[in-house]
Amino acid sequence: MARILVVEDDSANLELITYLLEAFGHLAVPARDGETGLAAARREAPDLITCDMRMPRMDGYEMARCLKADPKLRAIPLVAVTAFAMVGDRNKVLAAGFDGYIAKPITPETFAEELNAFLRLDLRAAPLQTASPETPTAAAAPRAPRWATIRSQYPMRLLRPHTHDDGEESWRRS
Repeated sequence: MARILVVEDDSANLELITYLLEAFGHLAVPARDGETGLAAARREAPDLITCDMRMPRMDGYEMARCLKADPKLRAIPLVAVTAFAMVGDRNKVLAAGFDGYIAKPITPETFAEELNAFLRLDLRAAPLQTASPETPTAAAAPRAPRWATIRSQYPMRLLRPHTHDDGEESWRRS
């Protein structure tokens, strides 16, 4: 189980990200702005920090500068979870000191697995179970949640299905 600091000012996004992380066995530590997030990072010593870019009181860029300047915090992986998705935004975010970039709207089915790349091996979530319980694949990862269970327990009023032009399906906030 990883301790993951989630710095996000939008209540629905914070709720969804927290829910997904907890469904995969992580401890989510919420913070609603950069100043609160920075204080929580110092207090909680998280294994990973996810951070929105546009927030009140301190934006993601300033938070990254503060985290990377602090010898006790600079080694903590910092992942931007942001709606900044224009050409060049990803490079700008990474150049500012972020270790990773995930564009919003997030894909609930893959979000925890995307964050695994930034966690130590012993803290990573088990892969999402998509096979039926009778198959060896599902039995091999008993602690992994099944997507059907996650969807049935999360208040789906916040999500709606969306089909992209290429036929790919994902979920978006309502």
